[in-house]
Amino acid sequence: MPKMKTKASAKKRFKLTGTGKIKRKHAFKSHILTKMETKQKRNLTHPTIVHKADEKNIKKQLGI
Repeated sequence: MPKMKTKASAKKRFKLTGTGKIKRKHAFKSHILTKMETKQKRNLTHPTIVHKADEKNIKKQLGI
């Protein structure tokens, strides 16, 4: 049986934490930032944890 391939797009977007949770970046931080308040942009800078409902699908894509 062949090896499972990981999805390259998921590999670039997500990282595992030490406890097995999945870290992700916030969206809406790439362009057209002039209309956003500074506080909003600053809050989008920090990484966050993936929601529990999405964890199963992402782990499947990462081959975990």
